Amino acid sequence: MTSTKNKELSIKSSPKNTPQSSTNWYFTVFILIAVASAATRFYKVSEPDHVCWDETHFGKMASWYINRTFFFDVHPPLAKMMIALSGKLTGYNGTYPFDKPSDKYNGTKYEGMRYFCTFLGAAIVPMSYETVYDLTGSVLAAFVAAVYLIFDVGMITLNQYILLDPPLLCFMTASLMGMVKVSKYTTSGQSFTKRWWQWLVFTGTMIACTISVKFVGLFIVLLVGLQTISDLWIVLGDLSKPIFYSIKQFMARAVTLIIWPIFLYVLFFYIHLSVLNRSGNGDGFYSSGFQSRLIGNSLYNASMPRHVAYGAVITLKNHKTGGGYLHSHFHLYPKSFGARQQQVTTYTHKDDNNKWVIKPYDKDSYGEKNVTLVKHGDLVRLEHLQTRRNLHAHNEKAPITVKHFQVTGYGENGTGDANDIFKIVIHNGRENDPIQTVSTKFKLIHYFQHCAVTSSGKQLPKWGFEQQEVSCNPNLRDKNALWNVEDNYFELLPNVSFHVYAPGFFARFFESHAVMLQGNAGLKPKEGEVTSRPWQWPINYKGQYFSGGNYRIYLLGNPIIWWSNLVFLGLFLFTLMIAAIKHQRGYDANEKPEVREHKWRSLQAGVWLFVGWILHYLPFWAMGRVLYFHHYFPAIIFNSMLTGVMFNYLIERMPSWMKQIALGTILGIILYSFKLFYPLAYGFSDASTEKNSTMYGLRWMESWEF
Repeated sequence: MTSTKNKELSIKSSPKNTPQSSTNWYFTVFILIAVASAATRFYKVSEPDHVCWDETHFGKMASWYINRTFFFDVHPPLAKMMIALSGKLTGYNGTYPFDKPSDKYNGTKYEGMRYFCTFLGAAIVPMSYETVYDLTGSVLAAFVAAVYLIFDVGMITLNQYILLDPPLLCFMTASLMGMVKVSKYTTSGQSFTKRWWQWLVFTGTMIACTISVKFVGLFIVLLVGLQTISDLWIVLGDLSKPIFYSIKQFMARAVTLIIWPIFLYVLFFYIHLSVLNRSGNGDGFYSSGFQSRLIGNSLYNASMPRHVAYGAVITLKNHKTGGGYLHSHFHLYPKSFGARQQQVTTYTHKDDNNKWVIKPYDKDSYGEKNVTLVKHGDLVRLEHLQTRRNLHAHNEKAPITVKHFQVTGYGENGTGDANDIFKIVIHNGRENDPIQTVSTKFKLIHYFQHCAVTSSGKQLPKWGFEQQEVSCNPNLRDKNALWNVEDNYFELLPNVSFHVYAPGFFARFFESHAVMLQGNAGLKPKEGEVTSRPWQWPINYKGQYFSGGNYRIYLLGNPIIWWSNLVFLGLFLFTLMIAAIKHQRGYDANEKPEVREHKWRSLQAGVWLFVGWILHYLPFWAMGRVLYFHHYFPAIIFNSMLTGVMFNYLIERMPSWMKQIALGTILGIILYSFKLFYPLAYGFSDASTEKNSTMYGLRWMESWEF
């Protein structure tokens, strides 16, 4: 880190302190790159006129917002709400199904949502230009960084569609720009001015927006936090200021960078939960109480018997976060997966196959007048209403969790054997405590195997319709073995209103996060789905198709840009190491102050951009969830900005004519590579394996699949 004095010197290269000609040059280049960014992004933005890649998800979610239909997604809501609003304002009525990629839009007004996402994507480049300029004071460094982002065909592709990535990348870049602005004004002695406060609030707003799009927004929060700690440490070491000044600096940042973003984040969820107030296909991921707030759900303003009686038709919901309903169907377990008996699973959607009849263990009929409540310690049978087979467990291995016993449906017309008997054990229950609808948590303990019916959370293969495994765990303390009765149909008991169990906003807020985080961690690739690993991303090893058929779009980084980014990344680390060694040995003591200032300002800028790259790349190595190529694009923005910084640093001491040659060379190479690969972003129709194809000869790596 440089000293406070050095940091104060670094501000002298900002536009306000440069000569008029330099300022004009800065704004001329800014306008040039802004126009180029918009032109490359908005070109052919409405093509192809069919659903591309994940538009099938996020377009569908926009429709659900417009129709106020509740759904489940693993990401926070802000970007989806913004996309829905852009669609609504531009005439989209929320009726298009977005069933699958390649479905024609056929007159649907989808363009407004694409224009909105593209606008956010186009804003990334000017903000990156501004950020690099503030870090280095060099128009050349900022210009090169912007050029790298403008002509990256992968960045263009990702910014042109109805996706979460354009809002995520835009808000992340805006957060970085705000962070640099705050640091600049702090080190130049302009703290607590109007502009300083504006940039602080702007930064807090942008980090709130970033993490409200995807949880990976946490990485930019960490970067801003590290920069804030660095600034505060420098302020604390300034002995010309009283300690109270440092406390004021800390409090200002606590309010604007912690409290304000938290408030906005909660506000976005309040809007999300207020808008989505109608029952949809995501209900089953949430608790029974949560569902009681959704109009159209069976629990909304529901009236059901308060207690559960023998003979009642019930549904059982697993009480873990995101737990499904106890479910069965006529299909059998395949060979080599235990006994070939009827499958029992958990299913997260409402379905008639979730209904069971609860019976005494030793009776098949019940008196119409003698109502008997189900209580703690009772022995029961559960008969599946649709198939008339009983819930059953035996000494066979479960299909996936082999340390558990298999749970099946067994018997005919409600008649089975002794392995159909289960004991009701209410959580913290006492003798004669009755089961209450929705509120009572209990376990089903197999009478002979002494195991608890549980949802392991593991997904079954296609033969199990990718529903979740149900097994019987010998460990009776399994927290996932708790169930509650959600639906309770029994005419002989009076109905009561369940409105009292509807949770408030904060209960639903925290439950939403528990469900999202669990869903995110559990994301696994579907059969045949193209995924990738983090080691493949920096080397541009493999892209992914956005559109197939006669109008092909392939997400792949411009190889010249991506590979040269890695070269400049390596050069930065080498240069930083050499500079640190020379400084430690005192070899740079005779350098002119302005030379030393320029060197360390550039290297410090590189350090922060390198830290940003690390924070947005390395964490993916530790993730167990499914990963895709597009997860690397936040990191590539940092790498491209670092390239601009290093290019300027390396040619700074060259004669003017050599600088011009170096700049012309790198611009020429990038423009030529863009000319070669732009069809990947704007569309091509012929396969690269055909000799007359426009893409023939451009498949530089066998792993590229276009």
